[in-house]
Amino acid sequence: MKIRIFGREPALALNTLSAILGLLVTFNVGLTEAQAGWIVAGTSAFLGAIAAALTRPIAVQAFTTLVATLASGVAAFGYDVAPTTTAAINGALLAVIMFITRGQVSPKEVDA
Repeated sequence: MKIRIFGREPALALNTLSAILGLLVTFNVGLTEAQAGWIVAGTSAFLGAIAAALTRPIAVQAFTTLVATLASGVAAFGYDVAPTTTAAINGALLAVIMFITRGQVSPKEVDA
């Protein structure tokens, strides 16, 4: 039996959730650029780690998580950009990398 989240593969569901949460940070909720950057990068790293644990091979999802988290961190802390730009970079990278790696990951098998 394969692990599913909302009837979908874990990598797809968790990376989509990460992108959505990153987007929510941008809706003028009173956060500074640094706070928004930490939230986007932290959410990407946390949910990506969970997705890596629930998919096989782990390396593909771990790479996706690493790239998205680093890109968010560089955007938030390496350059003076708005939180919307940080979230856009994170969401775009997650979408592109999920599209590229989609055929290379599958849900982890569990005993029923």
